[in-house]
Amino acid sequence: MARRIVSFLPSATEMVYALGLDEQLLGVSHECDYPAGARSKPIVVRNALPVEKMTQREIDVAVSARLREGGSLYEVDETKLRELSPDLILTQDLCQVCAPSGNEVTRVLAQICPKPDVLWLTPRTIEQIFDNLRQIAQATGTQPRAEHLVAEARARLQALRARADAAAARPRVFCMEWLDPVYCSGHWVPEMVALAGGQDSLGGLGTDSVRIDWRDVLSWAPEILIVCPCGFDLAGAIEQAGLLAALPRWEQLPAIRTGRTYAVDASAYFARPGPRVVEGAALLAHLIHPEIFEWDGPPQAFRRLDAADIRAASTQVCIPAE
Repeated sequence: MARRIVSFLPSATEMVYALGLDEQLLGVSHECDYPAGARSKPIVVRNALPVEKMTQREIDVAVSARLREGGSLYEVDETKLRELSPDLILTQDLCQVCAPSGNEVTRVLAQICPKPDVLWLTPRTIEQIFDNLRQIAQATGTQPRAEHLVAEARARLQALRARADAAAARPRVFCMEWLDPVYCSGHWVPEMVALAGGQDSLGGLGTDSVRIDWRDVLSWAPEILIVCPCGFDLAGAIEQAGLLAALPRWEQLPAIRTGRTYAVDASAYFARPGPRVVEGAALLAHLIHPEIFEWDGPPQAFRRLDAADIRAASTQVCIPAE
C-alpha cells in the first residue's frame, strides 16, 4: 500500500529507508541526515532554539526552561505540511528534546485536513526499537521486510553477546551523554554496553538519561569512558570532550590515565533508536574488547582521546567559570 509519509524523527526516517519506502517519504525534520537521500527531502520541522550557537550548559538551561513553561523545542512548518498532505506521520512521545511530541503534535494535527494517521514511537529498549520497525511496516504493508531486518539484527546481536561473554573481564564503562552538566546514558544504551561486554552501573537501563553528580563518576572509576553527547557527530563530540577539563580530578579517572577515553559519533550510533544501534553495539564491543572485536565500520565513527587531546579541545569549547 502506498502511503504519503512525513517523519519528524531521524530514527524513523532511517527505518523508512530500511523498509524501502524512500519514495513514499515526502518530508522530514532538519536532523534527518541519514541515509544521504534524506537530506534532499523537504524539511517540515526545525529547532526553535539556535542550538548550534549555544554551549551545552546554555542548551540545558534553555531546554529545561521551555519544558517547564510548556513551550515547544521545535517549529513545525504547517504550510509545508499541508502542501505535502501526509496520510502517515511518524513522531514520538519519548523525549521532548528529540522531536515534536505530545501537545505540539496534537496542535499541529488540528490544523490539517484530512487527518493523517500518526504513529507514536516510544522505544526504551532495543527490542522496542524492533517493535517500532514492525509498527511502521504494519502501517505500510512491508511486514516481510521488517521481519527479515529484525531477524538479521537479532542474529548479529546474539553473536556479539556470545563472543563478549567469553571475555576474561567486564570493564567498568561510563557513557557520558552530556558533559555540562553531566548526564549518564539511558534507554537502550546501557543495554548496548552489556551486550558489548562492559558494565555501566551509572546508566539508566530502559529509563531516561538523567543528570548525575560528577563525584559518582569518580567513585565508579570507569576504565573506559565514552564521550557520546546526544545530537553530536564525531567532530562535535571531540570538541565537547574539552569540557572534561573543567571537572575536578578528571585526570585521575582510570580511563584517562590508560588512554581509554573515546569520542564517538553519538548521532549515528547511540542517540537514535533506529537500525544503526546494532552497529553502535559493535562499535562499543571494539572499544571495550579490542582484543576480541575489530571495527570494520567507518573510521569517523570514533577517536581515542588522551589527556593532551582533551586539554587541546578545552581551548575550543566554552568552559564556564565556577
